[in-house]
Amino acid sequence: MNVRKSMVVVQPKTYVEYRNNGYWIRGTRISLDSVIYRFLEGLSPESIRQSFPLLTLEQVYGAIAFYLANRPEIDNYLATEEAEFKTMPQPLQTSDPILYQKLIVAKNQTKQSRA
Repeated sequence: MNVRKSMVVVQPKTYVEYRNNGYWIRGTRISLDSVIYRFLEGLSPESIRQSFPLLTLEQVYGAIAFYLANRPEIDNYLATEEAEFKTMPQPLQTSDPILYQKLIVAKNQTKQSRA
């Protein structure tokens, strides 16, 4: 008796793509940065999913897996993006410098309280 098992070949899914000089969740306008920053803050994939209703839980896990598999490169990318953002003039910085400075102080206090 010769029993033949059918074999299904499954192609791996890609959850992250590089386009427009950035990493994005494939097929969406949600940046990888958005998901990874929340992951690094300690949010669970389920909580991250709630923050981004357009994403499936599978996409969130896929993005996190991509980050973990490519951590040195993505950490470098995130650091570069953050440095570039800090050098950009903020509209509030020029239109209302006192309010801008108050917001920076509040932001730093929030960061310190989380640490």
